[in-house]
Amino acid sequence: MKRMPRILLVNKFYYPRGGDCICMINLEALLRRLGYEVAVYSMVYSQNLPSEMSGYFASEISFSDGLKNKTRAACRIFGLGDIKKSFKKILNDFRPDIVHFHNIHSYLSPVVVKLAKEYGCRTVWTLHDYKLLCPSYNCLCQGKICEACFTDRLQVFRRKCMKGSRIASALAYGEALWWNRKKLQRWVDTFVCPSSFMAQKMRACGYDYTKLSVICNFIEQDKLDFFHSTEINEREKSRYYCYVGRLSEEKGVRMLLEVAESLPFPLYIAGDGPLLNELQAKYSSGNVIFLGHLSSREIVRLV
Repeated sequence: MKRMPRILLVNKFYYPRGGDCICMINLEALLRRLGYEVAVYSMVYSQNLPSEMSGYFASEISFSDGLKNKTRAACRIFGLGDIKKSFKKILNDFRPDIVHFHNIHSYLSPVVVKLAKEYGCRTVWTLHDYKLLCPSYNCLCQGKICEACFTDRLQVFRRKCMKGSRIASALAYGEALWWNRKKLQRWVDTFVCPSSFMAQKMRACGYDYTKLSVICNFIEQDKLDFFHSTEINEREKSRYYCYVGRLSEEKGVRMLLEVAESLPFPLYIAGDGPLLNELQAKYSSGNVIFLGHLSSREIVRLV
């Protein structure tokens, strides 16, 4: 009987922090249901889910706690420190056939992709943002759409795109130069893009189209089952709009909220994020209702 491939999933956090984390956690559950042997590699963090592999995780770093910790965090960006040792250990002990990377910049490092390729693994990288094209992740500059770094990475430093900080932007620029397209394409067998739009941007920026695959993020089975089994009563069948997602600048939620008062039905905002307090203070009204973070089942009922 042919052995099922061992798959190692890699993401910088291992709890439902954002879409990248949720996607990987759902993928882990799906692969296990299908009979694959799966392990997880992440960074040590207090909110992580329990994992039998947590002893292998990279040590925690922080970009905001004093000069010593900031220096450690800056070193991690370039693959320095203890991350090589911990990742080599999980490779040697788990012996994966495939390593599937998700969000690995900053808190982990693309050095893990290099190590996996050198170990002989097939390597897959699902892209959850535009970090490989835009050093500050989101293709925004002062709130406006920007693609300047697609042709000149130095623009991230000149425009202080990373948190409005010259130092953070310099680190982002150095990171983009060090982990450049030539290196990453050599180490990655397939880049998974969750949309055709992202794949088009990757190709326009010089990435080999034969290494790009478009696979949309999936809806987990228990959410689908709950959706089909849920009965909505007449009282709940009121007419309204809803936004479900992270409340951050790149989502474009401001534009939605600006027109919400003129919409004929109420707008429910489900989600958390760095803009929550600001948007709540400015737009909360009888026509705009902020629900905060909702569970999967609560989202299904809302939708």
